[in-house]
Amino acid sequence: MNYKVVEKKKIFEGVVFDIQVDKIIYDSGNESVREVVVHNGGAVVLPITDEGKLILVKQFRYPFQKFLIEAPAGKLEKDEDPYECATRELTEETGYTSAKITKLGEIYTTPGFCDEILHLYLATDLTAGDHNREEGEYGMEVFEYSISEVDEMIKNGEIVDAKTIAIIYHYKNILVNL
Repeated sequence: MNYKVVEKKKIFEGVVFDIQVDKIIYDSGNESVREVVVHNGGAVVLPITDEGKLILVKQFRYPFQKFLIEAPAGKLEKDEDPYECATRELTEETGYTSAKITKLGEIYTTPGFCDEILHLYLATDLTAGDHNREEGEYGMEVFEYSISEVDEMIKNGEIVDAKTIAIIYHYKNILVNL
């Protein structure tokens, strides 16, 4: 690195994330500031039925004031294992449980200003059951799509959620390499 951190200051402590401002000095002597959204991260799970259908949810997203189609996902609690989070979110949002949850990888959602890491999981060998949604998820709907339908939905802008597009890419990469 060509800099050193001379000051770290938490300027906001929130429920979902904190904001930290770091003052840095480059080796050249120039000073700069880095603003970082500090986030616990999360887990994203892509449930696949025995028939090869992808299970996605439609949920209201407050910042955009509209419904988005997404893979089930949730925020990690402090020190929570991402696998446990993925398992919880699968059941909470879709009602399904899985006999086989496999890690696909992880993504850095917005590395220019946020340290959030999302852990990506594939859920197969599903068993249907009852969901256990949180209050903000009451209007959520569950849908099954073929991979070709999902490709078309991404192409035409019906699916715009980055984590969903990323996990579908990972899943398709597995299919290609079978």
